[in-house]
Amino acid sequence: MKQAFICAEMAKSHDDVPIGAVIVHDGKIIAHGENQVQFKKNPILHAEIVAINKACKKLNSKFLDDCEIYITLEPCAMCAVAISYARIKKIYFAARDIKGGAILHNSKIFQTDKHLWKPEVVEVPEFGIQSADLLQDFFKAKRK
Repeated sequence: MKQAFICAEMAKSHDDVPIGAVIVHDGKIIAHGENQVQFKKNPILHAEIVAINKACKKLNSKFLDDCEIYITLEPCAMCAVAISYARIKKIYFAARDIKGGAILHNSKIFQTDKHLWKPEVVEVPEFGIQSADLLQDFFKAKRK
């Protein structure tokens, strides 16, 4: 999770919402991503999507079923579905996202029995405050 926070700081450095993600395979980080929406002017370049793209290239596979993803914030609907399509086996996330999250909130993507692939989901609350503080500080600075 600490590496995901390094990615979040990278996103912040180019004026993107500070969210980071890393993908682990066989105990090793194989891909990382940070939000690049503002940086690359592309609304789908969330941290999870960037990391998934890199992991698929690294493993030369469209499925990441032996992988886990660590994310600093509860994934949105787009990212949760992308994680499902990539068949990532386990999601770890730091902070809940009441407004945009789609795992515990809003659409609750994995709480339907009709979903193609349901990863195991683990909230890592010991990193939740760090993630929330990072996001709150970012948006306070934006409002000034």
